[in-house]
Amino acid sequence: MKSDDEWVNLAKGILRAEMTRRGITYDGLAALLAESGASDTAVNLRNKVARGGFSAAFFLRCLSAMGCQSIRLAD
Repeated sequence: MKSDDEWVNLAKGILRAEMTRRGITYDGLAALLAESGASDTAVNLRNKVARGGFSAAFFLRCLSAMGCQSIRLAD
């Protein structure tokens, strides 16, 4: 069973991996999110992801903005 910290690290890892896979920077993610009405800056996004203290809604919004339609939870 995973601890809360392990779940946080998994969520951060998935988000970062999807950004890398698509060649999206934090500036790029901020621009994509702005298209849907969000007002996060690149610095704000970088801090949220580094901290790992983001909501499921934020996580899903980011993945959707990047065009991600599925994720893999297991190795």
